[in-house]
Amino acid sequence: MLEMQKRLSPAFYALISLPSTAMGFALCIQISALSWLLSTKYNLKIDEIGIVWASGPLAGILGQVLIGIISDKAWFWGGRRRPFILIGGVLASLMLFLLPRIDVVSNLLGIGNILVVAVIIAVTLDLAINISFNPTRAIIADVTPDGPPRLKGYTWMQTISGFWGVAAYVIGGQLDNYMLINVGIVLVFLFSVLPMFFIEEPRQLEAEVSAAKSATDWGQLWRIYVAHGLSWVGAQSMFVYIIAFIQQHLIAADAAKELASAQAGQIIGNSFAIMSTVGFLLPAFVFGPLALKIGRVRVQVLSLAIMAAAYFLIAFTARTAGQMYALMAMVGVGWAAIVSLPFAIMSEKVDRSRMGFFMGIFNLSVVLPQLFASLVLGRVIAAAQDKAVVFELCGACLAASAVLWLLVKDNASPAAATAAPAAAH
Repeated sequence: MLEMQKRLSPAFYALISLPSTAMGFALCIQISALSWLLSTKYNLKIDEIGIVWASGPLAGILGQVLIGIISDKAWFWGGRRRPFILIGGVLASLMLFLLPRIDVVSNLLGIGNILVVAVIIAVTLDLAINISFNPTRAIIADVTPDGPPRLKGYTWMQTISGFWGVAAYVIGGQLDNYMLINVGIVLVFLFSVLPMFFIEEPRQLEAEVSAAKSATDWGQLWRIYVAHGLSWVGAQSMFVYIIAFIQQHLIAADAAKELASAQAGQIIGNSFAIMSTVGFLLPAFVFGPLALKIGRVRVQVLSLAIMAAAYFLIAFTARTAGQMYALMAMVGVGWAAIVSLPFAIMSEKVDRSRMGFFMGIFNLSVVLPQLFASLVLGRVIAAAQDKAVVFELCGACLAASAVLWLLVKDNASPAAATAAPAAAH
């Protein structure tokens, strides 16, 4: 074991954050470039693009749970998480390489239908990301003790991953999506493969914790799942349907079609960049220290309440791009909490020897809300005359989530957290 891992140095926290960063960067490329490529380069229709995208949630449901279960029991190539991170990272990098070359693959395979090849590559990319995403998060719990070190691991994971996520949006927006894909091919490979040669995984997780800590608190766990799921309904609905609100309330009704499209795209890009910037700055630099004083659950509740308030303010008051940007910074406070704190809280309420399984189940509280937002809320929003209903519904979900988080007990109270050991097991 390297000295930086023994001491849990800042360099080690940065190192264990890189595999998750790699998968997050691959996901950002998928969000930024997949629909654009399929539409502009391969001329697929919107319903055909929907077929390609439908593979994502299904891959998430099957991939993360299954890989989580397997990785808990497996041990080869010197680790239980390492093999799946290596396989997923290499495969994701390869699929990113093939993404702008779908026509070449189609010709090589002799498949005349571009849609079939696009689905195969998109599904493989999704599976690669999902093969790795679960282990990249579980390994942080495997190599950090309960309490502040665990919290620091997940907050730094989001800070580093979030920084590169913002970088992905900037590269795609300021340069082009082909440059983004080329950067991603290299970055995903390096960030997922190289750290695995410097991180030593414990062989026996069961021996590292007492029997009491190994027991799973299912009552608390279900509260976390439901509360987190509601957060994701609010977040995912905003991601998908923000365009409807912007087109109705922020773009002049008499604007030319091309100009309106460009303006809407710019507002969306700037809004998400602002939200994501706040999202990566807060976890390590603000949430970590604040959680030691008032507790992680309280930080989560306050952050979600701020996000809910921002959503309602957008619905009722945001009628200019400037107002939208200011309120999206507030949204970023809740977003920073959603993608960092729940991992630390959840990981201390489960049997650590089955961390992969529970991380996989935890992922369902992200994937199922995505399906709900697409299949159910989409119809409600489409039928509403005033598209401000997007943020009204999102605000209600975040407010309900904040209330449910109040029912979750924080294993590490501020006093206990201060006294917790900082050394690794």
